[in-house]
Amino acid sequence: MEFKRVTLENIEEEHICCAISDKKGETCVASKKAWLKERLKEGLVFEKLDVRGKVFIEYLPAEYAWVPVDADGYYYIDCLWVSGQYKGQGYSSQLLEHCIAEARANGKKGLVVLSSKKKMPFLSDGSYLKHKGFVTADTAAPYFELMALPFEDGTPLPRFLECAKTGETDEKGWVLYYTAQCPHTSKYVPILAEYARTQGIEIKTVKLESREAARRAPSPFTTYSLFYDGKFVTNEILSEKSFEKYRKKV
Repeated sequence: MEFKRVTLENIEEEHICCAISDKKGETCVASKKAWLKERLKEGLVFEKLDVRGKVFIEYLPAEYAWVPVDADGYYYIDCLWVSGQYKGQGYSSQLLEHCIAEARANGKKGLVVLSSKKKMPFLSDGSYLKHKGFVTADTAAPYFELMALPFEDGTPLPRFLECAKTGETDEKGWVLYYTAQCPHTSKYVPILAEYARTQGIEIKTVKLESREAARRAPSPFTTYSLFYDGKFVTNEILSEKSFEKYRKKV
């Protein structure tokens, strides 16, 4: 099967395979495409298998990434996702190889991606990355790891910015930071906020609207990070049921 790149010319017709496609989620498709249109202008690459499934890689120059990371000269991988019937067929490796080849061709220092000490939802698998030669460049509380694949020995490794190292904020109560990078946030943030309201719980939602705001975020995972009383709780995009699970813990 062929791989295909999403471009400004074909984005309206292309299936964005990470986007929610049911009728209730159509606005989420629109929000993801709007996000992509702006990032494509900055050099983002969205490459996918030419199927209606989740088989894709999304990366861009780290200088333009919406994350609190110092990684100038690297490509930052927003997402590498292969799921369902397409797993175990080598597509992850092929997508990663395409990214490496492009990075080398463009004179990049290497690749960098957000992972975790143990496998977590919405984060790249650290064991897979290590198998591919990535090393841990930096860590941040409570479980985040910044994984890097430098192309040459002695290349300075990326690092987290200090604002995202401790997993703490000065704000009390429930505070949720998120961006439009993932279509699931466009769907589930309003659902969670409304559910919390019906339960008499206040959740302050902070949508990060610019790269500068994202680089000042208190968590490496700017796509979605939930805090309670100043402490990081989870990067998992929550339904009402899963929110109750975390609510009981804190």
